[in-house]
Amino acid sequence: GVETLFKNSANKVEQYARDSFKATQLSANQYMETVTGFSASMLQSLGGDTSKAAEMSNRAVIDMADNANKMGTNMQDIQNAYQGFAKQNYTMLDNLKLGYGGTQAEMKRLISDASKMTKEQKDLNLTVKDGDMSFANITAAISVMQKHLGIAGTAAKEAKTTLSGSFNMMKASAQDFMASL
Repeated sequence: GVETLFKNSANKVEQYARDSFKATQLSANQYMETVTGFSASMLQSLGGDTSKAAEMSNRAVIDMADNANKMGTNMQDIQNAYQGFAKQNYTMLDNLKLGYGGTQAEMKRLISDASKMTKEQKDLNLTVKDGDMSFANITAAISVMQKHLGIAGTAAKEAKTTLSGSFNMMKASAQDFMASL
């Protein structure tokens, strides 16, 4: 699926997948399943730019893992929320626990708020356009908001510094190793 969707940039997605156990505590297969769940919408919202879609998809998966880690939300619920956002369904926005309800108006408010956070945008090398409801812009807005709230980077930090995080990272790595055998 990754090769079909990302074409020339499939190798970029595969590299992100191979390294995903470090930043997301997900195995490569779990990572690629997550990315393919919303990649068509990501590609469409970026005008078919497969390289940019690979980067933004990676950012989305890392943000999902950080959110699950920091807020304690089930990863599947977060994945479902992102898949909903890809289809312009915002009812699960509140699953992210960022202080926004599950409506289109609340997603617009999140995007508007994130568009004003220029420091976080600069830190993440992102631009959030106020009023742009494309999936790529939604992904960028969530990333900026999570950076602002101190959620960004928590999954990778936990993987390096806690027993449970290290175990999850090791488990994902072992799954990757078994798959490669």
